Amino acid sequence: QVQLAESGGGSVQSGGSLRLSCAAVGNIGDSYNVGWFREVPGKRREGVAGIDRAGRISYADSVKGRFTISQDSTKTSLYLQMNSLKPEDTAMYYCAVGPPYNIGVHRHLLADEYKYWGRGTLVTVAS
Repeated sequence: QVQLAESGGGSVQSGGSLRLSCAAVGNIGDSYNVGWFREVPGKRREGVAGIDRAGRISYADSVKGRFTISQDSTKTSLYLQMNSLKPEDTAMYYCAVGPPYNIGVHRHLLADEYKYWGRGTLVTVAS
């Protein structure tokens, strides 16, 4: 069993930065995939960034070059550095942990592949 808690959300001006953190109770090192997703009311949950045990990383096209996903060496924390934020980045951000097998790089950003979810942290970017 894994419990996840996100933090670091807040309100920033367009062009600003935030660093989201996700603390795991339970070792997420057993999972092959971990990732960040976001959701706005009325829209499907969107994959933002994913990383697997082999270190392969995927980003949504909308955040490439602006967001960076990382993990600490103990595999108990996940981070999302968000730079050059835009109003369209406004959303509830969730971290997620996948199953203990390789889902494949092409499925890194598919929410249905992930097993455990945090409660989210709200990011608001003002124009």
